[in-house]
Amino acid sequence: MTGRVRGVTVGVLLGLVACRRDTDAQPPVPAPETQPSAKPAPAPALPPGRAVALASVAPLVASVSPAVVNVEVRLGAPTPGESGAMPWGGEGPSPFGAPPFDDMPFGGSPFDDTPFGGAPEEMPSPFEAPLPFAPPVREGIGSGFIIDAKGLVLTNHHLVEGAEEIQVQLADGRDLEARVLGTDALTDVAVLQLELPDNAKPLPVVRLGDSDALRVGDWVLAIGNPYGLTSSTSLGILSAKERDIEAGPFDDFLQTDAPINPGNSGGPLFNMKGEVVGINTAIADGSSGIGFAVPSNLIQSLLPQLKEQGTVTRGWLGLLVQDMTPDLGEALGVPVQEGAVVTDVTAETAAARAGLRPDDVIVAADGQPIDSAGELTRLVAMKAPGSELTLALYRDAKKRDVKATLGKRPDLEGVASRKPPEGPQRPAEHRVGLSLMDMDPRLAESQELPKSGALVTEVAPASMAEHAGLLPGMVVVEAANQPVRGARDVVQALRKAKPGESVLLRVALPGGARELRALTVPEK
Repeated sequence: MTGRVRGVTVGVLLGLVACRRDTDAQPPVPAPETQPSAKPAPAPALPPGRAVALASVAPLVASVSPAVVNVEVRLGAPTPGESGAMPWGGEGPSPFGAPPFDDMPFGGSPFDDTPFGGAPEEMPSPFEAPLPFAPPVREGIGSGFIIDAKGLVLTNHHLVEGAEEIQVQLADGRDLEARVLGTDALTDVAVLQLELPDNAKPLPVVRLGDSDALRVGDWVLAIGNPYGLTSSTSLGILSAKERDIEAGPFDDFLQTDAPINPGNSGGPLFNMKGEVVGINTAIADGSSGIGFAVPSNLIQSLLPQLKEQGTVTRGWLGLLVQDMTPDLGEALGVPVQEGAVVTDVTAETAAARAGLRPDDVIVAADGQPIDSAGELTRLVAMKAPGSELTLALYRDAKKRDVKATLGKRPDLEGVASRKPPEGPQRPAEHRVGLSLMDMDPRLAESQELPKSGALVTEVAPASMAEHAGLLPGMVVVEAANQPVRGARDVVQALRKAKPGESVLLRVALPGGARELRALTVPEK
């Protein structure tokens, strides 16, 4: 999401030598000696690895892209009064305000019937009577990446919040169901667990790198599923660090100009070593080349709790702070220009018990310098409740140390009350996301379709049936190499198949053409 590196051209001074004939045949007079002109300073050499990156990032892409996955979610029909435009279900607004990404194919509304987000054209149904379609469901499309061979996937919280079904497509074409293992709304991080069969092939993985080691101007690479275009790759540089975009209380985003778009949510941001340094999360409204990623070091600190507990428990001081400025420093009579100024202390909290007061200027915590109010907030939140924290501060122009035992951060944003809905229990034959009915001979004649077979009436979004390329209006005429007389034959063929097995279907299309489809039976 950021700027470009321009090559530095070194000018070469071309001397023009003029020749003339001396009419007196005198020996040539040597030109007077002059001071040699100063040569232009050579352009600074690119560090090792950067020059290679400018030439091609193909080897890097080839090594990491197998671990990048597409994440599709179904959120179910909206309840009355619930905004359908929000990609996270649940009650109340997301802590990220407006959707960081629309996470819909081609920027459309979750209720658009066309993949490009425009108003659906009214097309007459080829059927004499309306088909029994289910209520509309919302679906989201995003990205993720595998960090553990046991099937752990990292993605964004806002993509999977409220999901009833999660389908993950691997780079090798495998489709796997997933469940939310842990999620943190305040940093927009989620951990998924893939449902792997016993004989599953090994999973490709990538590892998290050190986001603190990144420098502004370093090359970064984004891979994801923008606009539903799988495995799209973009290159840019790190534009800035520690960005606060007012998305949440712990904003510490990386800013990049590597192009990311709707559908990149949850995808990885790589350094040139092939390490993930961030999760692509947000883009600036109405602008291009400005995107934001959750830094990998923050993710690393959350992972143990997300995997073991499913949520994050944070430390809490119980005070309000603001950024220190040179003017405030002069007015308060303290010899510092950076820090966190205490503006209020909540009664009966860790800060009150430690004796902290308004106008205290906190400059360090456990020996780590504090440059801003946000830095103090993030540092305290990363500590476990009950841990002791030593604060270095100025009070009445004198420096002192204060020790505080942290409490547990309350749920100020109300995110803990948003319980994920339980997915509806569906009969085994419906788990593939396919609805069928016996073929109507009257329809067969008008649409040039077979007079017998199973008519596809509905294909659920983000389902196995959709991945197989099945569409309403097709007629299944063979299933597992056996002729199909009606819907029951297809259901029986699917029931006989083992979990993870693909069932070969032969389908007839309106107009008479026939094609093959491979429908995979879900693991569960």
